[in-house]
Amino acid sequence: MLKNKENRNLKVLIYVVCIILAIISIAPFYIMFINATRSTTEIQQHAIAFLPSGYMLNNLKILLGKSFNPAVGFGNSLIISIGSTALAVYFSSLTAYALVAYDWKLRQPFFSFIMCIMMIPAQVTTIGFYQMVYKIGMTNHLSMLILPAVASPTMVFFMRQYLQPTLSMEIVQSARIDGAREFMIFNRIVLPIMKPAIATQAIFSFVSSWNNLFTPLVLLTDQKKYTMPIMVSLLRGDIYKTEYGCVYLGLAMTVLPLVVVYLILSKYIIAGVALGGVKG
Repeated sequence: MLKNKENRNLKVLIYVVCIILAIISIAPFYIMFINATRSTTEIQQHAIAFLPSGYMLNNLKILLGKSFNPAVGFGNSLIISIGSTALAVYFSSLTAYALVAYDWKLRQPFFSFIMCIMMIPAQVTTIGFYQMVYKIGMTNHLSMLILPAVASPTMVFFMRQYLQPTLSMEIVQSARIDGAREFMIFNRIVLPIMKPAIATQAIFSFVSSWNNLFTPLVLLTDQKKYTMPIMVSLLRGDIYKTEYGCVYLGLAMTVLPLVVVYLILSKYIIAGVALGGVKG
């Protein structure tokens, strides 16, 4: 009886902690969306509010009245994020499969090289990358923000670590005996096995690409190529007055796709965690 009571108290404590953590996580997003409906004066007088105001359309008019077009920035960010995420996930999974499924002479040195690349900060290579892009005349092309995602050392490492205990080589050998080619094996057998890992890395990759401000700011000078983070940063740079309601609306527009992507892919992550628990 006493043990059941202790378990019940522990459950209540866990639920309370989880609810508190959920509130702490959601509160900044809620306040941001609320501030998107408020005027600059209201935000300056009371930074935090829990009820929406009626200035959202006015903030939208101010946002649409800027020299840049938020819809274009939204579209550019979407193209870059989807393209870079698709390339990073597919080619990282393919590389991880090559490191796990094939026994070749330079496999371990190649993996060690990938580990070394992970230790190099991205900012170190920015100058050389910009010089290369400038010399080939591709500074205002969105493709230069998408194609580098093909090489993603961190994602390759994660995919390899996931694939090593998960992939059964007997299945691969059976497919080869049945006459399946290597790319068919990878696309039809290996990728479905890696769904939880792909969903997890797709979220991280999409968020990272969508929020990336530094690289687009270096490469893009044409306003028609600007991404949403660049446009939001320009909202804070108004000469005469910073419209905070407009800034919050821009931030809300920036965050919204990330929430949608997470909601779409979260079921695969939960399924992967549950599968891991069953295996354990």
